[in-house]
Amino acid sequence: MGTRNAPSAVHEIVTRAPMDAVAIAMVHGVSQDHRLFDQQIAAFERSYRLILIDLPGHGRSSAIPGPYGIQEYASSIDGALRDAGVDEFHFWGTHLGASAGLLLACQRPDLFRSLILEAPVFPGRPLPSVSDLLGQISAIARDQGIAAARDIWWREGGWFEVMRRRPTECRAAEQRRMIDDFGGQPWLDAGLISRPVGNIEDRLAVLETPSLIISGEHDLPDFLNIAQDLEAIMPNADRVIIPEAGGFPLWEFPDRVNQVAMDFLGRH
Repeated sequence: MGTRNAPSAVHEIVTRAPMDAVAIAMVHGVSQDHRLFDQQIAAFERSYRLILIDLPGHGRSSAIPGPYGIQEYASSIDGALRDAGVDEFHFWGTHLGASAGLLLACQRPDLFRSLILEAPVFPGRPLPSVSDLLGQISAIARDQGIAAARDIWWREGGWFEVMRRRPTECRAAEQRRMIDDFGGQPWLDAGLISRPVGNIEDRLAVLETPSLIISGEHDLPDFLNIAQDLEAIMPNADRVIIPEAGGFPLWEFPDRVNQVAMDFLGRH
């Protein structure tokens, strides 16, 4: 299946590593941008070439129009990596970014050295805890404006609960600033999670790409169940649970996650 049916996402290449260093593509989730990986950039920039991708409707890709959905995001990541001139890379994504990378890996497995997937959405499967809130957010964004939608997203999104409870340690203010910079256009797209992508379980079952699935101990049950299912389906997947973490371990406890990722990448 082809993937070039959406504009390329905007990307930045961090090149403090040797020119022959392997690349890691890093992709954020909804309402975020490349700044989500600030602590990973500091930890990995001298060993890997880092390709920081802003999904359409986010960050430096805010002006890219919809539709915004997992397949469209996969296509935009594919385009960004082509534009960056890389034909083999590790992939590190979180939430919807992880899902789009997983879908792209099913479509173009030859490109991927490995996958690091934090709290991934399962492409094509319902995710009630996200879909229900997204429905509310879309209505609020249309009726009351994007600023009101941002407030509800931050206050009621269960994936931010650990940040809200431990604001200093988990950099809640910095996360909220990133959300406040989000233009919100993807929230108005009903297909953000629900647009069909087809059943990919057969492809996942034969996807040999080494994969690391990262979950926070206190993430929502929907995400924990998906991580468990993916570990069972994918033949070369391992799962790590980060103690005390919630929906975004790489942001909440970056040192713990970075060590796990370094060990994984060192093996692949």
